[in-house]
Amino acid sequence: MAQSLWNFSRPCAIGLALLSSLAALSCGGGGNGGSSGSGGGPPPLAANEVAVIVDSGPDPATNATVNTLYTTVTVCVPGSTNQCQTIDHIQVDTQSNGLRILASVLTLSLPVTMASAGNSLVECAQFASGYSWGPVAMADMQVSGEKASSIPIQVIGSANFAAVPAACSAIGPAEDTVTAFGANGLLGIGVFAQDCGPGCPASSGFYYSCSQNSCVEIAPPTQVENPVPLFATDNNGSIIDLPSVVAPGAVTLSGSLIFGIDTQSNNASGAETVLTVDPGMGTFTTVFSGKSFGRSIIDSGSNGTFFDDSGSNTSINRCSSTGTNSNSALFYCPNSTLNLSATLTGLNGVNFVENFSVDNAQTLFKNYSTFSVMPTLSGTYSASATTFDWGLPFFYGRRIATAIEGRTTSVATGPYMAF
Repeated sequence: MAQSLWNFSRPCAIGLALLSSLAALSCGGGGNGGSSGSGGGPPPLAANEVAVIVDSGPDPATNATVNTLYTTVTVCVPGSTNQCQTIDHIQVDTQSNGLRILASVLTLSLPVTMASAGNSLVECAQFASGYSWGPVAMADMQVSGEKASSIPIQVIGSANFAAVPAACSAIGPAEDTVTAFGANGLLGIGVFAQDCGPGCPASSGFYYSCSQNSCVEIAPPTQVENPVPLFATDNNGSIIDLPSVVAPGAVTLSGSLIFGIDTQSNNASGAETVLTVDPGMGTFTTVFSGKSFGRSIIDSGSNGTFFDDSGSNTSINRCSSTGTNSNSALFYCPNSTLNLSATLTGLNGVNFVENFSVDNAQTLFKNYSTFSVMPTLSGTYSASATTFDWGLPFFYGRRIATAIEGRTTSVATGPYMAF
């Protein structure tokens, strides 16, 4: 299941089960992958750079993931140098904010953040495909040579907070295991500093004050935070750099995640297209086949290109349901490859024409079952008819920058996406 946090004012990603042989399509998170190289192996990475990989995920036997970008992070008990854990297969997600770790893979005992009246602060992280429930804890975090100290993160699926409020569980199925989540955790490096935003109200449904017996929605005293702005340097954004992929795809794909924009020699801006995004929603506009999608996103946490073609001039066949996997009908299954075009427009009025292809999803998984990289995988976006979700396939063959709100670079002030 593709994960990308559906926040108070933030859009989300979507990914859905397709075939019984592939339990779910996951927008997972980082592994131990390295950049491809020759001769003596991959070239050394800079201090502000970490390897990323698209592979079949942390639990391929049960939930083999597709188009899911992973990296590795290290978390420590705050202030400690010997109580640390390095965790791979952490999803890299440009449409959420903050670090989230599955409790089942976490071996450390991290201090839980307190809410009102001395109760524990617990979050209901809401996704298009379900929810993840768990406490907010404090941790030191390191990824590549970048460090953030005493930051609030979410521990998903903690046994100490098993009672989920009805307002949270009603969102959809629980995604609190590695198998269900498709990753060991989530590294949200979107355009916002916080996951809910300034003045996050109690009515948002994201944060709760929990005693042993009950939980009450609150305006949080602390939020899960995007770690990038908390780095000492290289803190104005990030860049995902992935090689191109020829359809139908590949078994794996390696690249890099670079922190900072115009702060080091490896993250300099150039002549790329800069699309500024809405400062409250992080969205821009896509026009496809006569239809305008005003809440469009560029999302490394989505495992395909997702859009609702109803109301457009194009009608694409949906896949048929297969057995118990009724969600497969939400993917596109055209009779032959469709070569399509759309125009992306930022709030700054800059236009970019993207040519993309849509293939039959069921045929892809039948004929290329060993592939974890599929650049032509597409489906509908059931959560919103006005969202065009440019997922991980959009990143293939590109160097895409995510600039954080209020932070400046040589080409613009965030929030923006550039490629």
